[in-house]
Amino acid sequence: MNFSKKELERYSRQLILPELGEAGQKKLKQAKVLVVGAGGLGSPSAIYLAAAGVGTLGVIDADKVELSNLHRQVLHTTQDLKKFKAANAKEKLKALNPHVKVVAYKERFGAANAAKLLKEYDLIIDGTDNFPTRYVINDACVLAKKPFVFGGILRFEGQVSVFGLPGGPCYRCFFEEPPKADEVPSCAEAGVLGILPGIIGLLQSNEAVKLLCGIGSPLKGRLLIFDALNTHFREVTLKKNPQCAVCGRNPTIKKVEAVELPVACVLQPQSAGIPEITARELKNLMKKQPTGFYIFDVREKPEWDEGHIKGAVLKPMSILQQTYHEIPKDKPVYLHCGGGGRSSRAVQFLQSRGYSNVYNLKGGFRAWTAQS
Repeated sequence: MNFSKKELERYSRQLILPELGEAGQKKLKQAKVLVVGAGGLGSPSAIYLAAAGVGTLGVIDADKVELSNLHRQVLHTTQDLKKFKAANAKEKLKALNPHVKVVAYKERFGAANAAKLLKEYDLIIDGTDNFPTRYVINDACVLAKKPFVFGGILRFEGQVSVFGLPGGPCYRCFFEEPPKADEVPSCAEAGVLGILPGIIGLLQSNEAVKLLCGIGSPLKGRLLIFDALNTHFREVTLKKNPQCAVCGRNPTIKKVEAVELPVACVLQPQSAGIPEITARELKNLMKKQPTGFYIFDVREKPEWDEGHIKGAVLKPMSILQQTYHEIPKDKPVYLHCGGGGRSSRAVQFLQSRGYSNVYNLKGGFRAWTAQS
């Protein structure tokens, strides 16, 4: 595999590294990396992998660019609002390095497409923001015997590790039991420092380059934790679990299946006692009967400012326990958030406080805007 003069000039500062050199650069050019998520973690990871000369980059993301993304998702700009993130990422990465092949997937990574996608790639970058997808990534990578570079962020703390390497632990060894709904808030609820995913995403791309080139010591069996508030790194040793359901001695997970977890912005099932109303039903109700009910938005103020249902009242989930008594009980109450997860928990909370006529807007504000 030869390099053009432009490629040699582009990678010149990297080529002179004795640990990497021309042999390492060739490995990068031959490599195929799939970045799952073109958001806060996926953006910096993809940018630097493209700049480093990874030959093929796949970017998978079904979402569109929103204003609240831009403080941390640096692949996208204000002019890119409402564009599909995957397609926009391809455009930006090709502009950065035309020698790299970029494949955009405007879909979600899940059990249905995981095995097919992994056949095309050597390594996975985990840029997800939810536990169900991360478990699917882990299971698919372990079964396909391919590594994935994990990254996680919340508020001021980030984590990085490499899972799926021979002899090393997998993500299920680390998180054997899924978290409960009230244990892990989403970034929309708890917030995140915009710089943090940049730091963690770059650490992920650094691990990827080392793995692809066969240099250095990967974060195998090591969880690197970064405290952005105090600028402090610490490391935790992770051990392989012999009883792990997917990588243990007697695995019970032998194929990739969807994982349903009660986490932030994942809807609870109807059996959990959460009455729901669809966006279409609520719109029809508002046309026929403009009054006689209440609509409360449990998102945070910045989300509300981007757009909200006319006639709704802002009642953030983060302070609901202190303000719920302001919600009247004499009329039906309809609650919503961005996707329906937070508001479903808000319904449960109000039910526990004696509210009997409360409903969750199925699919949240995204479903509402889709019905416009």
